[in-house]
Amino acid sequence: MIYTLAVYTAVTFVTGVALLLVWRNDRTQAFTRLLGLSHVALAANPLAYLAWKSPDPLLHMVGQLVMIGLGTAYIVMLIMGGAHLSHRRISPRACWGLVAGFGLFYSVIALAVSSTHGQMALATCNTLVGLMLIWWLRRLGRAELLSGVFITLCGLDQFTFVVLGDAGVEPQTAVATVLRVMLSLSLIYAAFERSSGQIRSLHQRFEKLVSRSHQGVTVMRNGKVVYANPAFLRIYGLSDPEQAREALLKPWLDATVPEADRAAVVERTRRIMAGQVAYESWEGERVSMDGRRLQLRFSAWQVDWDGQVAMQMVVTDDTERHDAMRALLRRATRDELTGLPNRSALLQRLRELFSDGEIAGFVLVSLDVDRFKLFNDAHGHRVGDQVLQALAQSLSQHLHEHAEVMRLGEDEFALLALASDGHAAAERLTGTVREMLAQPLQLPEHQFFLDVSMGVAVHPSQAQGPEGLLQAANAAMHEAKRLPGTSVQYAQEQAQRGMGALLTAEQALRAGLRNEEFTLLYQPKVDARDHRLVGFEALVRWDRPGQGRISPLDFIPAAERTGLIVPLGALILTQACRQLAQWQAEGGQAVPVAVNVSPLQLLDAGFPAAVMRTLAEFNVPPSLLTLEITESAAVTHMAQARDQIGQLRQQGVEVALDDFGTGFSSLNMLRGLPLSTVKIDRSLIDPMPAPDAAAVVKSICDLAGVLNLEVVAEGVETIEHATAALGAGCNVLQGYFFAKPLEVAAATDWLQGRR
Repeated sequence: MIYTLAVYTAVTFVTGVALLLVWRNDRTQAFTRLLGLSHVALAANPLAYLAWKSPDPLLHMVGQLVMIGLGTAYIVMLIMGGAHLSHRRISPRACWGLVAGFGLFYSVIALAVSSTHGQMALATCNTLVGLMLIWWLRRLGRAELLSGVFITLCGLDQFTFVVLGDAGVEPQTAVATVLRVMLSLSLIYAAFERSSGQIRSLHQRFEKLVSRSHQGVTVMRNGKVVYANPAFLRIYGLSDPEQAREALLKPWLDATVPEADRAAVVERTRRIMAGQVAYESWEGERVSMDGRRLQLRFSAWQVDWDGQVAMQMVVTDDTERHDAMRALLRRATRDELTGLPNRSALLQRLRELFSDGEIAGFVLVSLDVDRFKLFNDAHGHRVGDQVLQALAQSLSQHLHEHAEVMRLGEDEFALLALASDGHAAAERLTGTVREMLAQPLQLPEHQFFLDVSMGVAVHPSQAQGPEGLLQAANAAMHEAKRLPGTSVQYAQEQAQRGMGALLTAEQALRAGLRNEEFTLLYQPKVDARDHRLVGFEALVRWDRPGQGRISPLDFIPAAERTGLIVPLGALILTQACRQLAQWQAEGGQAVPVAVNVSPLQLLDAGFPAAVMRTLAEFNVPPSLLTLEITESAAVTHMAQARDQIGQLRQQGVEVALDDFGTGFSSLNMLRGLPLSTVKIDRSLIDPMPAPDAAAVVKSICDLAGVLNLEVVAEGVETIEHATAALGAGCNVLQGYFFAKPLEVAAATDWLQGRR
């Protein structure tokens, strides 16, 4: 009998530990922990039985109490483990109730009645619990149901001792040993099946996620692709997964990767597979198998695939976004009609030349077509455009080895040439242009002789910076226009007279500020969908005595150059707030008014406080004021602009980025400044609804939408402009199609619905 009890103890303990190890490997299988603990508890039962049979009264009592405790623990853990196995939940309160209730019941019978009756009660409870588990597990798997059967048989086996007494201990123990082994095997198998099911579920979930992902996912091993999701095949233009198997081999690399990048691809793959780097990310141009140019982003890392080292790679197709960005950048730096670099590109190029200390000198020629308006008036704008295109092509052909050709405006071009012999180079350039224009310009249906006026500025010179050099060349060009035929003037020859005229204009500007000769007009801004009035832009005009009303294009540069823009800006802000207060007092109706801000105002640390004082003076809510800053100002004074705008936004004042699309850092402005609105420059709206123009505007609107910015389209002059801007995603429209800048009375009519 001792041998049988020892075998039972060892087997029960080992099977209990095995179940606990299963739980340790997979903590979701809680039933293996509970039933494993029940087995470990039962392993001590033979020792308790031997103590109970001892003639020593103390050992007898200890053995009986231990058997009662082990029986109670076994029943409770059996019920809780079976509940987990059958996906039922037993609360902690119910658990402690089971412990107390069964422990009291078992103790009373075993101690008060007799040990035999106690064993009968325990066997009965074990059998009933087994039958209950069979009922709970009847709809689950075969292994779970067998577990319930073996638990029931273990309960029935305990009746052997009840019937035979001590003579039944050995056969009961032998049968129990076999049943415990079978029970533990069925529980381990059930745990295995459930773990396998979870793994299959996770695999299927991963399969669905990856197969439906818009990003390409692939796993490569030993130079071949072992897995590729549908997005990877779509990105590379493949119809069959087998076509992707050779993705790391030379024919694939030759077909899809530019030659300059192939060595880097091979080396990067080698580092990942060798474990030298944990993660790599890169981007570059690729070619799909059906010939499309792609702009892709990659990330890759080492993984274990079927027990072998492999590389997993995620591919993101950025082609559409990249093309939109290129179109936007091209629009910002290229003239739409001729394809030549535009004014922004010229200024950027001049900045580079001014900052390059190794450049000995260069020549800038400002070239303007004389009487160009006659071509439009006599033959229409189509022929006028053809003239400009033909002139641009001819200049590029004749000067491509000697100078860069750019278009600055309607009929204005620029020639830029590197030259240490400035005046001699200028004479060569202008002489080449004269010879070129001696021949007629050939158009599809016409041929024309052209005259141009050319102004020359040579660096090194007295001009301070790119804008100064361009201004000097423009001033010389305007002087050349006074001469007949194709003419040339040098900036140095006109410097003295130009300074005198400049001084006179600046003095008049100071007097105009002192006498408050400036007035505001209000151009409506309307909702893009229903054309409802949503705001005004305040536009300043100078009513100069003796000369009439002057456009801001003629006096704002002088005001900025002399610093008078600061008091002028304060005057404009005061007039706008006074008018807002008057509209509120007259009818209680008011819409936000936008006021332009100069770069010099942004440099003033006290500017936000001054704005808030002006609003408070006229009792105007900050939400009714919008300040517009130009992109060039934001680029030049990025740090100050961010701080000033942040302070204004905290006070409730809206801030808009004006003339968007005319500079080089537009996207950085949108992301880096705390703006509320972006205003798309009229140069981007004017070509609409041309598809390429609409695509550029839509890309801006999409980006603004991501950044929660309102989009205002400037320069809306036709119904086609309005419709295309709405379709591209613009929120607000402004332009002559709705109204020119209005006097106060007309703006009031608009405000009150009388338009």
